[in-house]
This record gives sequence, structure tokens and C-alpha cells, in this order.
Amino acid sequence: MSEQKSVNIWELSDLCTPWCIRAVVTLRIAEHIDSGISQIADLAAAAGCDAYALHRVLTDLAGKGIFQESSPGHFVLNEAARQLLDPMAHLTLDLDGLGGRLSHAWGTLLTYTRTGKPGYHEVFGLPFWEDLNAHPDIAAQFDNLMGLPGHGLPNPEFQISGGWDSIHTVVDVGGGTGALLGEILRVHPHIRGTLVDQPRTVALSGEIFRSAGVTERVTTVEQSFFDPLPSGADLYLLKSILNDWPDGEARAILNRCAQAAHPNGRVVILGGVTVDDAPRPLVPEMVLVGGKFRTVTEIQALAQEAALEVMAAGEQPSGHFVVECRPR
Repeated sequence: MSEQKSVNIWELSDLCTPWCIRAVVTLRIAEHIDSGISQIADLAAAAGCDAYALHRVLTDLAGKGIFQESSPGHFVLNEAARQLLDPMAHLTLDLDGLGGRLSHAWGTLLTYTRTGKPGYHEVFGLPFWEDLNAHPDIAAQFDNLMGLPGHGLPNPEFQISGGWDSIHTVVDVGGGTGALLGEILRVHPHIRGTLVDQPRTVALSGEIFRSAGVTERVTTVEQSFFDPLPSGADLYLLKSILNDWPDGEARAILNRCAQAAHPNGRVVILGGVTVDDAPRPLVPEMVLVGGKFRTVTEIQALAQEAALEVMAAGEQPSGHFVVECRPR
């Protein structure tokens, strides 16, 4: 057995550094430096903050290798600090937007650990999904994160039993802005697709489908996936959906898919499922919404309760972990 690497518990429990990073992202300090402002007083004026406090924050980060204090009170970008110019940093770390929701939600971890249920409402007054509905600007940032900026180019190259030639209609359940569905239709020109999601999200899909050249083969449906789904399609796709919900809601989603797919369709689950003996670390959706990454055995049990039978499950060369179900 290899010797375990030494762990410094104090470094791991440091809260100063992650909050300093979030503060400078929110204040756009990297952008101000990139524009040519380097002196602390000028940076503070540009960011609308206190010069003394900002100096302490930047000095702390420079000591951790983020930014460089080239001379007293003068800061420049180094390789690490340039990462803060990435739009993804704004989506996930800006405390004035979605990043604030994601960051402060970790303060409810004790509630989640004690109860197995999210404590997001303790901080923001509403459960996560209801909070998004109440704040369209935050919801738009979330949709952006779940689209191309958050997941990169969607990979449609997953395999299904019998191949894609027999599939003529696909319903992407909770498919967000349609990035994956658009790629599936682009790769498989004989397929027609239906995107199902909330109105605010579906509204963002038009340009994605136009760019993929598939607009004429797509129908959009503005609704919750807890409501009856469009019926009679060959394939119902759940990409990174079930892991956002506790067992009761996940079972309800699977049940809606089973009802719509019956008797000859199939339900394909991408993401959120692992082999039985794989480690399952804590991930944000557990704290935000009480979601779960489930084992194959656990997803089989949920599927059975929803009148589905798991026909195949495993990781494919594409990197997708694919679970394929059929109505019983």
C-alpha cells in the first residue's frame, strides 16, 4: 500500500483565499489591471472600493501566487490571475450574481449533512429552483452556465442499443438551451427533435438551433418535466437531470418519461450515474437542491418504481456514462 500524502488541515480549511478570489472577481480587479491600471489607489477608485482593504486582499492573493505586487502598491497580472478574466469566472465567482448564490449556499452544508435536505432557503428565503424563478437575471446566468460556457461543446457521440438508424424522434427532457439536442440532430439528419424546458430557457434555444442548421427539425415545448411529456417519441433523453433531484422527484421524472415512451420508446440517462463501487464525492447540486449521484443499482430501483427496466448501463468511449431503459 502506498504511503498516504501528508495533509495540512489548516490549508484545506482556509476560507480567506476563496473569498478573496470571489471579491476581486466581483470587483473586476483583473480587468482593471488588464486595462492598464496598476496602482492600488487607482484600482480602488476604478472598482469603487476602499484602497486599504483592497491592498490587503491583493497582497494576500499575491502571497498565494495570484497576482504579483511588482513594486509596493503596484499589481500586475500573472498566469494565475489571468484565469480570472475568463467569463466562466464571472458566472461562478461573482458574488453579485449567480456566484453569490453558489458560494453562500455552502454555508448551509451543516443543514444538508444533518438532514440530507438542502438548506438553501435558510439563506435566500426560497428553495433554489423557486429562487431562480423569482430572479430572472440570476436564472439567465444559471442557464448560461448550464449551456455551452458551463459544459463546453456538447458531445452527441454516445451509443444506444441497435444504433441510431432506428431512432426518428428524440425528446430532450429538461434539455436547457438545446445545445446537446442541436448536436444530435446535426449528426443524425434523419432525426426530428423536441426540446422540453421552462419558457425562459427554451427562449434561448433559437440561435443554437440555427447555428446547428436544424431549426426545421425541432419543436420546442415550454413546460415543466413534472407535467405530462409529449408522447410517442422513439427516445426520451435525460442529460444531467436526475442528479439535480432527490429520489421522490427523480422517480416522478422517470415516471413521466415512462408514460410518454410507452410502449415502444426508450429512456436514456446521461450523467449522474456511476458504477456501484465508484467513490461519490460531495458536489454542489447536493447542497443546492438535495440532488444525488446514484449507482447503477440505485437507478435500477428508481426505474423499476417508475415502470421502467434498465437494459444497459456503463461508461462508453465517448466519456458518457449511459443508462438505457425501456417501459415494462
